[in-house]
Amino acid sequence: MIEPMRTPAGRARRDGWNWGPFTFRLPFYHTRLMWPEFLQGLLVSTATGLALVPLLMGYFGLSFEQAVTCTLLHSVLLVAALYVFGEPYAPGWNTAALPLVMAFVFSQYTQPEARFQAMTALSIGFAALVFVLGITGLGRRLMEWLPSTLKAGIILGAAIASFKQVFFDDAEKFLWTQPISTTVACAVCLVCLFSIPLHKLKHGNRGVMLLVSLGMLPGFAAAALVGPLVGEVDYQVQWGWMVPPVAETISRMSPFSIGWPSADMYLRAIPLVLITYVIQFGDWVTGDAVLRDGMPARRDDPVDIDPTRSHLALAIRNFISALVAPFFSTQGTLWTGVQVVVVQRWKEGPRAMRDLHSGMLSYYLMGLPFIYFLLPLLTAMKPLLGIAL
Repeated sequence: MIEPMRTPAGRARRDGWNWGPFTFRLPFYHTRLMWPEFLQGLLVSTATGLALVPLLMGYFGLSFEQAVTCTLLHSVLLVAALYVFGEPYAPGWNTAALPLVMAFVFSQYTQPEARFQAMTALSIGFAALVFVLGITGLGRRLMEWLPSTLKAGIILGAAIASFKQVFFDDAEKFLWTQPISTTVACAVCLVCLFSIPLHKLKHGNRGVMLLVSLGMLPGFAAAALVGPLVGEVDYQVQWGWMVPPVAETISRMSPFSIGWPSADMYLRAIPLVLITYVIQFGDWVTGDAVLRDGMPARRDDPVDIDPTRSHLALAIRNFISALVAPFFSTQGTLWTGVQVVVVQRWKEGPRAMRDLHSGMLSYYLMGLPFIYFLLPLLTAMKPLLGIAL
């Protein structure tokens, strides 16, 4: 297991209020607003944060307002990793596990209540596993035992399952309703994310670097422009504010309202919980590698890498999510693209970014989920959510 990074004085630097192994950093007080990260996050968070809305509406029976509120709850818990627990990673979904989760839940259960109960079982089981493995050190032993070929097979299987779900099983529901826009979005995303010539150009061109750093957003923007031209997207923007129906939404999902998972659900969830932890551990390894690459350039801003804290924070977030808004694998540790983008600018020195936590929290809108209250933004995004999925 990776040891915590310490300051020369032998003490981890913590600009915040300590509570147990965690550090609370009050936005705007312990952290400074970084406008470049804030503006990028405003665009990217809007597109990606609402990507689950079609799933929640189509497979879990929620209304648009309830689905947006569920996403709001997920976002609040996700960003808590930064300012409540003091994690140095850009939090995100455990994306590689999401296709496996959907395949498990959709194939085993047909009713929305049962599907939410299955999500609760997965979240609680995962929280318990992460908590135990973190405090005992068994997680490191598990990863040493698991062969690399098996890890690769799990990730490849998740990718194939996702491809089959979108392009075959649910093609009539999503793909064939907006085929041209979806194709354009996929093509632009593939170029921005995986084009080797484009990634070579980013080292000498700030415009290309910005384009690449936005991840899937350019593809989403291209679809937003092409969709109306080909008649696949019809914007019906509504003005005003949306008041998220929090209590109503929680009552549709929470085990306190719909009932707790059965023992059989917990038992069926065990294999997927173990697989998700393997994928999750890979995210920690990736995040640590990105941080350690930037540390030599920022001796003035030491970063505390603490695996025990990371395990406990992840366990707490997943447990709370299970109680109020269960949707397993949305409470992960790392959004790799954001981690790389923020650390790259952090490496440029204090003039570019005062400290890592300010940059991270700025990308997540300083922990203020105001985008979920802006009705014009939400209604403008609504016809594009199937493409985002």
